Amino acid sequence: MLPLRVYYEDTDFSGIVYHANYLRFFERGRTEFIRALGVDQLALHREEGIAFAVRSIQVEFMRPALMDDIIEVETKAGEVRGPSLHLEQTIRRGEEVLTTAKVLVVCIRNGRPQRLPESLRTVLSRA
Repeated sequence: MLPLRVYYEDTDFSGIVYHANYLRFFERGRTEFIRALGVDQLALHREEGIAFAVRSIQVEFMRPALMDDIIEVETKAGEVRGPSLHLEQTIRRGEEVLTTAKVLVVCIRNGRPQRLPESLRTVLSRA
């Protein structure tokens, strides 16, 4: 879980989080999820030329997050196939689910799909 505070800059004129900013929150959640697994994305890129790109994302908005809310981003790994990693993400305010996302991330090298490294597959299988 990644706790975040909603700031004024995240909201529209009415104090509600602007819809595109949920994508930023989800991105932070994915980055911290990978970091918590002990994976150094910068080292992967520098040493192996590997990066991750979002191929698709399906977002469901149930309730708005508001300025000054403390929200949490939860990220769970799903199926891993070849270069693809499926993730499920949830943004909550306390127990209340605000937004969910189903994300397909693809591992790439030199702009082309690349099978996820075995070391990453191993840690994801334990997550």
